[in-house]
Amino acid sequence: MAQSLTKIYVHIIFHIKNQGTFIKPENHKELYSYMAGVIKNNDSIPFIINGTTDHVHVLCILSKNIPLSTLVQQIKQSSSRWLKSQDIYYRGFQWQGGYGAFSVSSSTLDKTVRYISNQQEHHT
Repeated sequence: MAQSLTKIYVHIIFHIKNQGTFIKPENHKELYSYMAGVIKNNDSIPFIINGTTDHVHVLCILSKNIPLSTLVQQIKQSSSRWLKSQDIYYRGFQWQGGYGAFSVSSSTLDKTVRYISNQQEHHT
């Protein structure tokens, strides 16, 4: 085969580090939009991003040209820096060092999208 083809769906979850600096609901939409841009800039494709005040779920198609750990590092590092620039409230904001990442088969893609879409309801 002359070329490499991949389509790897990855569900990534990560949490805030300090329970004193939550993500304000009014910043969610812009934060997720910013994260989508970071994912695109890393040659991957964002599918859905959602979360709550203390964690984020990302579903994306991982590029064959970037390791998962590098993509997650870029998302967390860039979004943390962006949040800190939005409001002095986020001065001490940090993501936890770790993350969860799970491959998603095309047969469970719709179920995963619904789960991520309903994060606010799921965690109330």
